[in-house]
Amino acid sequence: MRANASGDRALIPATENGAALYTCRLRHVRTEPIRNDFTYRTYLWLIDLDQPPRMPGPLRFLAGFRASDHLGDPALSLRRNVDQYLAQHEIDLTDGRVLMLAGARVFGHVFNPLSVYWCYDRDGELRCVIAEVHNTYGGLHCYLLTPDELGRASTDKQFYVSPFIPIEGTYRMLLPEPGDRLALSIRLDQPGRAPFVASLRGARRPATPRNVLRTALRLPLAPQLVSARIRVQGIKLFLRGLKVIPRPTETVSGRR
Repeated sequence: MRANASGDRALIPATENGAALYTCRLRHVRTEPIRNDFTYRTYLWLIDLDQPPRMPGPLRFLAGFRASDHLGDPALSLRRNVDQYLAQHEIDLTDGRVLMLAGARVFGHVFNPLSVYWCYDRDGELRCVIAEVHNTYGGLHCYLLTPDELGRASTDKQFYVSPFIPIEGTYRMLLPEPGDRLALSIRLDQPGRAPFVASLRGARRPATPRNVLRTALRLPLAPQLVSARIRVQGIKLFLRGLKVIPRPTETVSGRR
């Protein structure tokens, strides 16, 4: 695998199943028409889709991974769904590896505003990246990206995410391969507007049962809190007078 933007090597399996945890700070910055800047802590998993982690005993309630939470057919595996999605775009990994960065189910609940898949061929070369975006209305859309050596990629916005942001503009994404540190960002550029920027910074730990328990105790009910915080921020913006943009009828991309 090639080196990532920070100079670290791409992920080396941290546990027997290759899974790792990233304790993160997520920041959203909006500068107009109303300034809103907030940061909160959470944690995410990086897993090999060929070896999804299975926690022992009661810890399984702290780390669940289901195909129904992501792109594709809920009856198939996460890896099979990624392969089928890539096949639609004439990409064949030929027994390569897929790493997914996402939140896990915790006590039956999951919410992933963004899941990222780094897709490698059998020689360990990065072929593409899938950015899977979810909104709070149950919608899902996938962006297929070919980042440069620094992890930079651009794509047109095609999906309704926030009730205060129209479906137009260009995403400028920085999605370098995770190493010991995680440093991702998404900037939305729109005509005549200041950009909206979301950034994610984190540090890696091996996903051992002990670390899973410690992280879950330090950051309890992470997916529930992420979902709640996004809604609270939306209510605050509405009460401050930000105009709501009607949600269009959605065609869910990547979901059967």
